[in-house]
Amino acid sequence: MKELIFVSSVQKELASERQAIRDFVRGDALLGKYFDVFLFEDLPAGDQAPDKLYLEEVDRCAIYLAIFGDDYGWENDEGLSPTELEFDRATHQRKPRLVFVKGSGDDRRHPKMRALIHRAQRQLTRRRFVDTAELAGQVYASLIRHLELNGTLSSRPYHAAACAGSTLDDIQPTTLRWFLRRAREERRLALSPETPVRDALTHLNLLEDGTPTRAAILLFGVDPPRFVHSAEVKCLHYHGSAVVKPIPSYQVFSGTLFEQVDQAVDFVMSKLARSVGTREAGSTAPVEYEIPRPVVAELVVNAVAHRDYSSAAGIQVYVFGDRVEVWNPGELPPSLTPESLRQQHPSLPRNPLIAESLFLAHYIEKVGTGTLDVIAGCQSAGLPAPEFLEEGDQFVARVWRDWLTADVLAALDLNERQLAAIPLLRSQGYVANVDYQRATGASRRTATRDLESLVAKGLLSLSGVGRGSRYVLIAGPTANAPQMRQMGHEED
Repeated sequence: MKELIFVSSVQKELASERQAIRDFVRGDALLGKYFDVFLFEDLPAGDQAPDKLYLEEVDRCAIYLAIFGDDYGWENDEGLSPTELEFDRATHQRKPRLVFVKGSGDDRRHPKMRALIHRAQRQLTRRRFVDTAELAGQVYASLIRHLELNGTLSSRPYHAAACAGSTLDDIQPTTLRWFLRRAREERRLALSPETPVRDALTHLNLLEDGTPTRAAILLFGVDPPRFVHSAEVKCLHYHGSAVVKPIPSYQVFSGTLFEQVDQAVDFVMSKLARSVGTREAGSTAPVEYEIPRPVVAELVVNAVAHRDYSSAAGIQVYVFGDRVEVWNPGELPPSLTPESLRQQHPSLPRNPLIAESLFLAHYIEKVGTGTLDVIAGCQSAGLPAPEFLEEGDQFVARVWRDWLTADVLAALDLNERQLAAIPLLRSQGYVANVDYQRATGASRRTATRDLESLVAKGLLSLSGVGRGSRYVLIAGPTANAPQMRQMGHEED
């Protein structure tokens, strides 16, 4: 039977945090087996007094989880808020209590909330967080610890377990100092860059009984592949649209996760077409890439955050003439599908402690928006919509370049008029019959025949009827087009 977690906080102020914890716990493959979450707002309307119902749910729960913010909330006749009453009830009932405080400073807090936080601090360990990503990492570590203490788990999840054979000497102090400095600047992390290694890793939940966890080694290790052999990103570049040998360009990056992300992104960007603008807006001429750098970075960092590090396979990044693909070992959580990634969805990282550090270093912008940011970035750049799919036990993210490569066009066997219309299709993504006539000099009947041929070849689709009809460029290769796509997963 699952243990019930009661989430206590001022509902209005911390609504997103409450929902994020519920979705995270229920969606995590491990935590979802052992826990469920109670939120008062999930209950149907009833005639029972809310304050009484709150306390009855505290009695019923196995774990009390408090999120304290700035507001104290509604007060009863005795001047006490539901949040404080719930904390007192959990204390009286000797429930395991987990307390998380939003923000690093207390100046803006209601005086009674400050007093409650200080009282909680005297009784138990409470942790601070800035965003829901950091909160999820803190909750994850606390719940895993709870399962260990009550004997439910005999070993920790792969990334959170102690890295056998490693010591604090296997941590790079310079990388850790860089991280702490960046996290302090970007996310207001309370730790100083000069915080000792042991103290910093303890705060980040990256130590187990004094030994660095695998996540610690992956993030800050001197030689991560020594302990996690598949901790690498393979980058491969092909001039055409299929995997062929010999590989024109092939590099393997195996430093810390931060280095892997930076180096893999640089590899991809170096293979993309770019245009240099004028200096009208400033002293430096702007450079624009066919795929925006934030899109590429999001694809790579998502793979690093969500991959299955227990797998012998590594992350593979392919740059083809028509697309960029990122493959990473590990399936989506059961509650997510490739299609659901196109909508607002909860963040369910496979490796929460790794995701938390990536967030603190601002490699992840905001939880649950990575794929949405990729979609928006492609749209703003005039690119076809990206694709997300699962291939066996691999997750694949695909972003299209100008997929009408010379090889593709040659395979389509287009006539001169059709080839002459390609620049127009590239620039605006569609063509009307009258536009085609104007661009090629063809008669209306010839234009119709040419356009219908392009539909049959899988290049265009017809949209609308009558005068409002137009032929829209397909957003990526289709099965009807010969030699459009032949994807193979390289195993080296």
